[in-house]
Amino acid sequence: MLDPISVLVTGSAGRVGKAVCAGLLARGHKIRGFDLHPSPDVEEAVVGDISSTEQVAKAMKGIEVVVHLAATPDEDDFLGKLLPNNIVGLYNVLESSLQAGVRRVVLASTGQVVMGHEGPWPITPDMPFSPRNWYGSAKVMAEMAGQFFAHVHGLSVIVARLGWCPRDRNHADKLKLDEFGKDVYLSPADAGRFFACAVEAPRDLHYCAVFVTSKPLKRLRFDITSARELLQFEPADTWPEGTEVVAGG
Repeated sequence: MLDPISVLVTGSAGRVGKAVCAGLLARGHKIRGFDLHPSPDVEEAVVGDISSTEQVAKAMKGIEVVVHLAATPDEDDFLGKLLPNNIVGLYNVLESSLQAGVRRVVLASTGQVVMGHEGPWPITPDMPFSPRNWYGSAKVMAEMAGQFFAHVHGLSVIVARLGWCPRDRNHADKLKLDEFGKDVYLSPADAGRFFACAVEAPRDLHYCAVFVTSKPLKRLRFDITSARELLQFEPADTWPEGTEVVAGG
């Protein structure tokens, strides 16, 4: 077991955030949550707004690694939702990380940055971006900003292009009807395992962007080889394993 690492998890009250906190706590790490809503499973949790520079900077104090999940999680009004939550929030996290001396940021991206690809399968991390909405375009910016902070400021940045981890029962029900979605499904438990691997990855890992999914149901759509080789992540689940823990409503 590694020495405990102090980790700030933004978006700690969300579905992925809860899974990440559980995975990190199981590994003995020290967690500070940050979310608009209370994070009942995290002993030290801050209720705050990711678009507030002051609140984010305060939450960064004493932190070694940041897992940045907080965002509007899908296509939405750009000016009202995506701009403050996904762009301004990203700026606050990266700039505050730099000022606080954080050594690594794990940025949650999405498979939607390559949504326009229709093969050949599997899609690999080095293939061109092909977003098809403002949400995906904002995540492209997040990836490029992370790369810039790694190369210019020396921050270790791991970009996680997450598959489909249902946020609630309605979201899980939509997944039942989506054959592609079942192949890029990400169970809560696998999400927790991945982010623990990212937090614990070797300190000299400078920058990488990897796909993160559970095992495909039928066909490999996103190539997770880089996550295996660089981060030692190995998924354990296949759809629908793990959907039973998604809260109803």
